[in-house]
Amino acid sequence: MSDEPAVDNETDQEQLDKPVEIPAELPLLPLRDTVLFPNSFMPLAVAREASVRLIDEATSSGRMIGVFTQREASTEEPLQEDLYTIGTATHIHKMFKLPDGSLRLIVQGLTRVRLDRIVQTRPYLKAAVSTAEDLLRDEDHIEIDALQRNIKSNFQQVVSLSPLLSDDLQALAANITDSGKLADFIASSLTTIGTSIKQEILDTLDIRARMDSLNRILIKELEVLELGSKIQSQVQSEVGKNQREYFLREQMKAIQKELGEGDEQAKEIDELRTKIESAGMPEGVKKEALRELDRLSKMPVAAAEYTVSRTYMDWIVALPWSKRTEDSIDLKKTKDVLDADHSGLEKVKDRVIEYLAVRKLNPDVKGPILCFLGPPGVGKTSLARSIANSLGRKFVRVSLGGMRDEAEIRGHRRTYIGALPGQVIQGLRRAESKNPVFILDEIDKLGSDFRGDPASALLEVLDPEQNNTFRDHYLDVPFDLSEVLFLTTANVLDPVPPALRDRMEVLELAGYTEEEKLKIAFEHLIEKQVKNHGLTTEQLEFSEPAIRSVIRNYTREAGVRNLEREIGALCRKVARRRAEGDEAPVVIALETVAEMLGAPVFLDEEIENRTKNPGVAVGLAWTPAGGEVLFVEASRMQGGGTLTLTGHLGDVMKESARTALSWFRANATHYGVDPTFYKDSEIHLHVPSGAIPKDGPSAGVTMVTALASGLTGRPVRGDIAMTGEITLSGRVLPVGGIKEKVLAARRHGITEVILPRQNEKNIKEDLTEELQRELTIHYVTEIEEVVARALMPSSAQTHTPTLPATPEIRHTVN
Repeated sequence: MSDEPAVDNETDQEQLDKPVEIPAELPLLPLRDTVLFPNSFMPLAVAREASVRLIDEATSSGRMIGVFTQREASTEEPLQEDLYTIGTATHIHKMFKLPDGSLRLIVQGLTRVRLDRIVQTRPYLKAAVSTAEDLLRDEDHIEIDALQRNIKSNFQQVVSLSPLLSDDLQALAANITDSGKLADFIASSLTTIGTSIKQEILDTLDIRARMDSLNRILIKELEVLELGSKIQSQVQSEVGKNQREYFLREQMKAIQKELGEGDEQAKEIDELRTKIESAGMPEGVKKEALRELDRLSKMPVAAAEYTVSRTYMDWIVALPWSKRTEDSIDLKKTKDVLDADHSGLEKVKDRVIEYLAVRKLNPDVKGPILCFLGPPGVGKTSLARSIANSLGRKFVRVSLGGMRDEAEIRGHRRTYIGALPGQVIQGLRRAESKNPVFILDEIDKLGSDFRGDPASALLEVLDPEQNNTFRDHYLDVPFDLSEVLFLTTANVLDPVPPALRDRMEVLELAGYTEEEKLKIAFEHLIEKQVKNHGLTTEQLEFSEPAIRSVIRNYTREAGVRNLEREIGALCRKVARRRAEGDEAPVVIALETVAEMLGAPVFLDEEIENRTKNPGVAVGLAWTPAGGEVLFVEASRMQGGGTLTLTGHLGDVMKESARTALSWFRANATHYGVDPTFYKDSEIHLHVPSGAIPKDGPSAGVTMVTALASGLTGRPVRGDIAMTGEITLSGRVLPVGGIKEKVLAARRHGITEVILPRQNEKNIKEDLTEELQRELTIHYVTEIEEVVARALMPSSAQTHTPTLPATPEIRHTVN
């Protein structure tokens, strides 16, 4: 580094003692993240090519430049709008050139100047400037004196508390009497305030306002420094206290040893070591447990970490690392237990028996992940408990409904206060067995938020290829879940992520038939409710017609929960009579039901009444709670060729309605309807229960039937319901939820059902023989067949379409 001062020091000092005269134009040096105040010295680094040239020329012609701070430090070639308006006229004291071509300067601020305009941009900036004089009013003197005293006092305290400020600054500030210079000196000395705040002080020409702003800054800095000092004192005090406690504890240990008193901590450590040795842990887990135990033995009892470590050891020794229940695989016994606990559900029972048969032949087979899918109240959770009973295994149930925290599955890390393992590990500890039947209830109700996604955490738990090394965040050691029989339940599969759905074998549990509900009531529900209400079977009996009446007229559901509630309501009525002194035995007969439960809630003849007039057809729909009957109403009015759709319909259902209308317009002449009817008509299709959202393609046949009925004037038969998707070419396509829909038709007293021919296999597989005998099923492939079956004959009809010569369409399933 070479030293090349422009002039000697004596000449410099003589010039500084003279009054400052600011030229009208000054070379302009932009600064990044730095503010230079008047009367202050500052080292500067200059590296930009234009700035280096500016300094070279300035040192040879007066050594005075204008220094202005950039608004954005990242700007490489600043213009006038990139610089603050107020800067400082500056004298260059010394200049040092470095080997890389950059410069180091020692400069002194002289006075504030205002940037009027840029007059030159190449090779460096040059600007027209004017002096920015300080503003001091006579009436401000008293207030300025008070501010000056406060500022000096506060600055002294800041210097004494801050390790970054030299103590010499206190004496320098105390000797400054000029208020403006004092404010500039202190602002330039504070290293903790930002560039924008310093620039605000530089911009403030009013001396009183400048000192007021500086005083506020000092007060804030003083508060921060005092708080930091307080925190530091507390930490030092705590460290000293811990050291003192440690020495006292060591002395206490020595005294207890001399007196021969037992060491309780040593006894606890020995007990934990014995439990670790006898727990049957895998070698890696045992090694980790012993390492943690050794760490615990060296830890003071009063240490905050001691409780955390001790709780962890309690959890790790309490888990069933090698405890399991022996499977009692008796297929006949299992079938008897399942049949006794649940009526129907044959497909699910057969799947469980198949699993046990394979398990009996190959005990090492990995268990499947079964998902029981069905509407509420069909016995999904209770079926899982029955499976556990039939196997002789422990039973664990965890409800996933509303769970949003991933740590509920994987646990919290031990660094958190109150951390615990996840629900999987907690369930195994409660079961005290490593091969329980573990049911994850309501898996479709899982949520997610900023704490994670529990469904993603279940991917490892429910994968037989991965869960043999499941690692809970709290334990942080692998645990083998491969022997656990995981069962899940859900009402619908749509909310379940595809990756999670792929790991489960889905078994659908459809709704119960009337006969199955009757059997469940007499075998389970009545006995349970009679006992719960403090009654006996001698005091209260139910007749079969009474229960049938409750099923038909007071409940419309896929499961039996509402049926159980209504039976409970009857039991309460009888319990009240006995509590009031009437102890005569009661038999619930058909006529007694209406007397106790009131008027029937559901009436079968409603369907007959709804379909008396043309334009109303009965459809079948699937819901998460089972099947439901759906009415579609069509009406024709004077209009201009428009189609109105109401009833809270989804996009797919709206498309089905448009397809139905287009098909009928194309085939209107077959039904004696003028093909041009749509030109001066408005067609309105409505699906009642408008508050309930509806969607799906399966109402297509119902819509086209309602349109045909309304436009031909022929009513739809009241004893027939239908479901199926339609195409523009007149085809009827298969749909889902057939069993639930047929059961809904049966619950409403419908005797005939129209279904797509491709759904015939669902009827044969899913419906009981008793239900097949009660219903007449018509299988169709074309829309014409649906209309012919559904509409009543009319003598006024000009053309009656005949059924195509296909295999027998009317099919009574026997």
